[in-house]
Amino acid sequence: MATVNIRRDVTDPFYRYKMERLQSKIEGKGNGIKTVIVNLNSVAQSLSRPPSYLIKYFGFELGAQANAKPSDDRWIINGAHDAPKLQDYLDGFIAKFVLCKKCKNPETDIIIKDDEITLDCKACGQRSGVDPRLKLSTFIVRNSATGKGGKKDKAAKKARRNKERNEATANGEKDGSPGDSNSDQAEENGDVGRCQGIEAEDEIEDDSWAVDVSEEAVKARAKELPDDLKRSLVLENEEEGADGPSAYDHLGSWILNAATENGGVTNVSDVDIYKKAKEFGIENKHKTVAVLAQTIFDEKITKQVDSRASLLKKMITSDRHEKAFLGGTERFVGKDHPELVAQIPAILLAYYQNDLVSEDVLKAWGSKASKKYVDLATSKKVRKAAEPFLNWLETAESDDESDDEE
Repeated sequence: MATVNIRRDVTDPFYRYKMERLQSKIEGKGNGIKTVIVNLNSVAQSLSRPPSYLIKYFGFELGAQANAKPSDDRWIINGAHDAPKLQDYLDGFIAKFVLCKKCKNPETDIIIKDDEITLDCKACGQRSGVDPRLKLSTFIVRNSATGKGGKKDKAAKKARRNKERNEATANGEKDGSPGDSNSDQAEENGDVGRCQGIEAEDEIEDDSWAVDVSEEAVKARAKELPDDLKRSLVLENEEEGADGPSAYDHLGSWILNAATENGGVTNVSDVDIYKKAKEFGIENKHKTVAVLAQTIFDEKITKQVDSRASLLKKMITSDRHEKAFLGGTERFVGKDHPELVAQIPAILLAYYQNDLVSEDVLKAWGSKASKKYVDLATSKKVRKAAEPFLNWLETAESDDESDDEE
């Protein structure tokens, strides 16, 4: 399904917090007409909130009855309501019950103490209150098994735990990762040293969950992010341990916006791109060329490499840069423009002929698939498509050696 930014006011295409766009289906007719939100579970999981919170919020806002405890997992609102309308209401829910009031990140947990709701931000450590006058606030407090004791809301905690476990499973994590046997054993033993939504949390006082915002802790949290989020652009700026959009995100967004304003990416000049990278202080970074590989070309990439060669030569200054450039290309072709996979031999040939990537780096890249920039299946697909070029490279080297012997 199509995804949107959790904060839709953020137009940055590289914003790392994503959710599925709401999908609704209208059933019945007359007085029995109703709206089924098909993917409410998935959206709620992306927000780390129970789906019951979302469906009740829609019901309150629309003045319609909503089923908050369906036995068949069908989330229903009485009446006919189209998906765009519901998406607009969802923005209100996110602003009031998800986003940190300080950093505006959606990495928050709900804490209920003395009938008051607090958002505890895992990104910046800020704790901010939720307006108790809201109808949903009353619903959350009344339906929280721990509303009086100051512990985390069980439903919200369960949603976050399920999200983390699903992400861990999808990423193939092993050896004590969330959801495996070691993690389950840790839960049985009351091991609450990790903020992973463990059952033993119910016995922990709320104050013990203060968020560690040290540089090391922020880096550790960044490493725990799902691979798809880490690769929303290419890689997050782990060296700086920064939350939110990085300088690389901003550069990529600027290029794409400039392309839109100027009628195409070919109308964005090399000089302007270099100046913008320098403005962000990343003109010499290897990740920058990975961003360029994804943003300075379009479907006519094979014809555009020559004209971009001077810019790229200036910015590709080491093997590490070359590898990052190939990684960005892999992402651009394999994920953003899969219709271009068949053209990968021509693309690599253009890189090679313009001395953008060396023979050794190309051979090393072609020898082994990697999930650093794309999923493993896509990486294998791109390398499979590259075989004609890689075989030609081997043949060309053999021919050169034969000529030297003669």
